[in-house]
Amino acid sequence: MAGLRPESLVLSDFSDQPMSVCGKAFRAHMSGALFWPAEDALIVADLHLEKGSHFAARGHMLPPYDTRETLHKLAEVIDAYDAASIIALGDSFHDAEALERMDEADRETLAIMLADREWIWITGNHDGEAGAALGGHVLDELVVEGITFRHEPAAGARTHEIAGHMHPAARLVMNGTALRRPCFVGNGLRLVLPAFGAYTGGLNIMDDAFLPVFGEEGLSVWMLGQEGVYPVAARLLRED
Repeated sequence: MAGLRPESLVLSDFSDQPMSVCGKAFRAHMSGALFWPAEDALIVADLHLEKGSHFAARGHMLPPYDTRETLHKLAEVIDAYDAASIIALGDSFHDAEALERMDEADRETLAIMLADREWIWITGNHDGEAGAALGGHVLDELVVEGITFRHEPAAGARTHEIAGHMHPAARLVMNGTALRRPCFVGNGLRLVLPAFGAYTGGLNIMDDAFLPVFGEEGLSVWMLGQEGVYPVAARLLRED
């Protein structure tokens, strides 16, 4: 994504970008997390902790480092904003038994992150109430200042919603070069966060699955890059 960055600016200028949902001001971070300054809250979606060990138990060998990598990235962005509250938008664990498989050192790291702040686990379709064993609040959804936080976007045209589940990604083609990266996608009224976890992958936002959520017009897209997060005109995006 460096080709989108003016050379006169430094990398820190792009570590996060402002965005708005129904008039509320947020900051989209290059990690895939979303910060809400007015509420001192950090929002993340789809950590999928222990996805690697889940597949390993089924004979699909993935490097067993996804949980550690995801927790390290999460700790960095928590430190960056020193957020008082964390809202995890579901599928924080890849399955209900993930905590049983988690390395003790990773459990301790997660416990430390929970200790000094309010933590809200929104239940997802993978993890259920797995987060309850660690502490914090376990909820099906949360409403703060009129904004509903849930795992899966509600069906049909909605407003005042921030969700995960869909693992949005965008493919950009410029000057003969194609880039495909996770992204934030919204329309000013609702927002879907990229998956935060290390092994989560992504679904192209040009896929028909996004039509019931956003329709065909007015998309705003922020692609994650190695050096920052970048707003990209939807007209530049392409299908896979």
